[in-house]
Order: sequence, then structure tokens, then C-alpha cells
Amino acid sequence: MSAIHTSQLSFFATHAPFNRMDQPHLLWMLERMQLGYYAKGEVIITPEQGTVQRFLVIKQGMVQGEQNVADASDADSWLELSTGECFPLGALLAHRPVASIYRAVMDTFCYELPLAAFHELLGLSAPFRDFCTRRIANLLEHSKQIIQAQYTQSASEQQSLNSPLSSIIRRTPVTCSPQTTVRQVLERMHELRVGSMVAIDEDGRPLGILTLPDVLERIALPQIDLDQPVIGIMTAQPTSLPPQALAYEAALSMAKQGFRHILVVENEKLVGLVSEKDLFSLQRVGLGQIGQAIRYAINTEELQQAAADIRHMAHNMMAQGIAPEQLTQFISTFNDLLTVRVVELEYAASEINASPLANRLCWMALGSEGRLEQTLSTDQDNALIFTVPEGMTADGVRELLLPVARRINETLALCGFPLCKGEIMASNPKWCLSLEEWRSLFLNWITNGTPVALLHASIFFDFRSLHGALNLGEELRDWLSRAACDYPRFLHQMAENAMFNRPPLGMMRDFVLGKEHKLNLKVNGITPFVDAARIFSLAAGVNHTGTTGRLRQSATHLNVPVTEVDGWINAFLFIQMLRLRHHYEASANQAEVDTEMLDNLIDPDLLNELDRRILKEAFRQARKVQAKLAQIYQI
Repeated sequence: MSAIHTSQLSFFATHAPFNRMDQPHLLWMLERMQLGYYAKGEVIITPEQGTVQRFLVIKQGMVQGEQNVADASDADSWLELSTGECFPLGALLAHRPVASIYRAVMDTFCYELPLAAFHELLGLSAPFRDFCTRRIANLLEHSKQIIQAQYTQSASEQQSLNSPLSSIIRRTPVTCSPQTTVRQVLERMHELRVGSMVAIDEDGRPLGILTLPDVLERIALPQIDLDQPVIGIMTAQPTSLPPQALAYEAALSMAKQGFRHILVVENEKLVGLVSEKDLFSLQRVGLGQIGQAIRYAINTEELQQAAADIRHMAHNMMAQGIAPEQLTQFISTFNDLLTVRVVELEYAASEINASPLANRLCWMALGSEGRLEQTLSTDQDNALIFTVPEGMTADGVRELLLPVARRINETLALCGFPLCKGEIMASNPKWCLSLEEWRSLFLNWITNGTPVALLHASIFFDFRSLHGALNLGEELRDWLSRAACDYPRFLHQMAENAMFNRPPLGMMRDFVLGKEHKLNLKVNGITPFVDAARIFSLAAGVNHTGTTGRLRQSATHLNVPVTEVDGWINAFLFIQMLRLRHHYEASANQAEVDTEMLDNLIDPDLLNELDRRILKEAFRQARKVQAKLAQIYQI
């Protein structure tokens, strides 16, 4: 091997995807590469040159991509590439000219591979092909592997929640006919030492399930006739999922419904059964235990312990390398359960359940909880919606509800969810409104709202029904979906507001940093995606409240290719992952996590080279989302 190849190999070994390529393929590429030099300010590739003819990797220097984007300034360039980064992949793969002018920001050297050799290399090297066709997704997978390797010791004995249920099934489920007697079922369960029995019909379709906890509640305590058919005391229509469903979906179902078993059904036939124990074993406390503890909590102390267990569970899942979209869903789902229990207890203590309001009010989650995107650091954002009973007024209902809402907010604060500094809580009379008042408020925002008012109101468009008359929230959402898309001025103002939080990419360095030399991952990273997804969903009439769901469901309406939306989603999830990891590391050595002390500020100099690179790409994707907003609403 020549000296120059040794030097080049050393360079490529530190940059993705080349560090994952087989050495023969890497050498093949190097033999066909030439080194190009570009002086400061020199154009490297321009759209006027026609179909791109070479693949470039920056050896030294910096390249800027210039494009006519929504009043982009010199300090806010569209694209910035530095050492180890390659371009222009999209144009090469599509056999088209570039969309940007690529210019050397300083004296720059690039390794260059001819077009024909580039396409031949795609066929030779799977890692190279995967990177080029799924750039940000590939980088994310690489980063995730590194994170999982860091947490291997703590996660080595835990079952992956990304596994399909078909891979978790341990044995054929024990079944019986619906007419089998209770006595025979108990004897069979004891003989086989199993904790459940499923009744199936002649075609193998599940009809009911009996578990060990049911034995005490439904058989022993009532002292029922043991010779009656077991189907009469079973849980009918038990929850089921298909074999290809992932373990985390089963875990979420167990958490929401309080079950410890999920049936695996294919083509209506029972093919397996998965228990909580089959899924994974968390340190100190399991999913079912947390859910049960919340459901049966009777005082604040028990709720506080459950909240601590939720955070502990989140730590363990982070150590497992659970994907950010799944992890935030778990955190939000358990926080939902906790909030619902707090509401139930306060309603019971205040006799709301015995009043005319019993079936007329709904507790709503807003903000990150409304989007099912909570992390370990989250304050309260909630509201109440109600209908007015006959003989009462909205003000009269508010007078009854506000003291109860205040106690709920205070209890949640004791459980680790700080009171909202902006007072966006149900205990604020502004956000404890009748259905008609909510409609009137939203309609005023939509038709007459100022940019400043809409900036503060945006969080309310992420509402989600949590407890009580859930239909009220759903009715309001359906009405809002129809109303919002009829007012283009409103959407234009929302889009203008969404452009305020620009991704912190600079012209001469990777990032534009604040006074503390840190990046705010929430304000400048997450928020551009959240804001854009909210506007897209309102314009498209999409009822989903989650950012990724909104982006996916709005894609067709926006005429945006799925691959482009996938890039936005992957970028959003990577920034979420950095936030979760930052919170994890900040609280890893704390016996009790003080959520108010967790922030979203990171020093990019402390990131490894791969994560810095992906974060730059993620911020570029945020700019692309904003550019799409600018294009649609001509900002």
C-alpha cells in the first residue's frame, strides 16, 4: 500500500460512511479519486453546469451552499459543509443539476470521484449505498449503535423493545374451550404452572382470558360455583396485537389498560401470548407495577413515588437505547395515567362526580404532553373544557371548578411537574372554559389574532383529551380542523411566527452559539419542526397532535415526497434523542431527579464528531422545513 493511500485511509477512517466500508472497496474508491483545490470564494459546482459529474468529499476547508431561500442572509446561509462531509448526493442520485451554488468559504481541498465510479461504488459497497440513499437515517443508526454500546453493561440483560412480538413468544399458549369448567381450568393452570388460560373457539379465535389476579377477585373472594363454564368469569375480547407488532406497542397497551398479558393474533387466530415478564425486566420496578401503583394510589405520597418510578423507568429505557419517539410516548403515557389519577382523586374529594358536572367536563393536556412528546424535563400545560348544565352559567361552573383545578395543579407540582410560569393551567380562569367559549376563543385567534397573540396561543392547538367527557375535546378538534383551513391569513401569520426560531447554523463555524457557548435544543432545534408540523396539520385538516404523525399525515396534502418528510422526522427525532440523553446524563447520579434543574442547553464541543455532524444535518433539515413554510405562505 502506498504512503499516500495510508494517509488517505487514515483520513477516511474517521468519517461516515467510509469508516464502515470494507477496505477493498475503500481502496477501490481511492484509486479513482483525484484531489481538487478551490480558492476562497471560488465556485465548485453550480446549477448552470448541468448534470453533476463528480462526487466530492471535503478534505480540508469549508463549502457553502447558496440558495434563494426566504430572505436568507450571509449570516444565515442555506448550507454549510466542513471536513469529512460529502456532496451533492441528491443531484448525483437523481442524475440532475444541483439546486444550490456550492462555493469555497476558504481555501478548500476536495477528494473527487467521477460520476461513473460513484454509481459503480453504489453497487459494490452496501454501507456506502445505504448512506447515500438514506443519509440522515444512516447517520442516526450509526449514532444509535454508539449510544447502545455505551450503555451495554446496564442494558445487557434487558429485552429490546424494538423486537417483533413473534420473536418474544416463549411457547404455545395454554388454551381451553369456553365451556370448560372453572375447576378444570384451575387444575390445568396449577398442573402446568402457568399464569393464564385463553378460551378459544373451534377456529382458534380467542374469546376470553383468565389470569392469576382474576382468581382472587373473581373466584376465591366471591366463592363462585367452580363447575360453571369458565367463559362466564373471563375477561372477554382480550387485547391483541399481530405478530409483527413491536414489543414497545405491547408494553404501551399494558400500561394504558393495566393488563399484564397481550394476545398475539394472526388472521383472527391465536398464535401466542406475551406477558410483561416476557417483554423485559426493568430494574427495581416494572411497567405493570407502575401502572397498578398509579391506579390504586390514594394519597400524594403514593403518587410522588409513582412519579419517581416513571423517571426511573425512563432512565432504564434510555440505557436500553430505546428510540426517542417510543421513549417520549412511554413517558407521556405514564404521565397521562398519573395525571388522570390525580384528577380522579380530587374530583372524588370535591364531590364533582356527584354533581351535574360529572359527565360534562374534560381535562385536556396541552403542549408536549398533548403531543405525547414529554421528556424528563417538563412543566404543566393543561386546561378544562365543559358544557354548562341547565340552570347554570359558564361563570358559575368556573366558580366550582377552579378550586379543584388549583389543587390538581398543586398536586402535580409535588409530583415533579412544575407549575407553568406562563400560567397555562386549568386553574387559570382563562383556560377553564365551556365548549362554546373555547370555540369563540379559537375563532377569535383564527380571524382576528395578532402575530404576538398567535405566538402565545400556539400551544393550545396541541390539545388532547385526557380525562372525563373525552368527546368534548374530540368535538372541538373536529371543529377546529374544519375552521382553520378556511382562513389563509391565520395560517400565514402562524407561518411567520414559525420563522422566528431559526436553526443556529452559521457561515464560518458549525453553529451560532449563545453567550454561554451552548445550543438550546428545544427552542432552536425541536421548535421549528413542532411549529411547522402544527401549521401543516391545520392546513391539511389532520387531527393528529404528535409532530411525527402530523408530518407524515400532511405529506400528501403538501405534495412533499415521503423521503423528504422522512428526513425531517429523522432530524427531529435525533434532536429529541440528544435532549433525552442530555437529561439522562444530567440526572444519572441523582437518587431523586429535580426536573426543574434539567435544561436543554448543550455545548456542541462536547459532542463526538459523528453527533456534531448529524446535528448539523438535523438543523439543515429544520431549515428545509422552514423553507417549505416560506414557499407555501410566500414569506
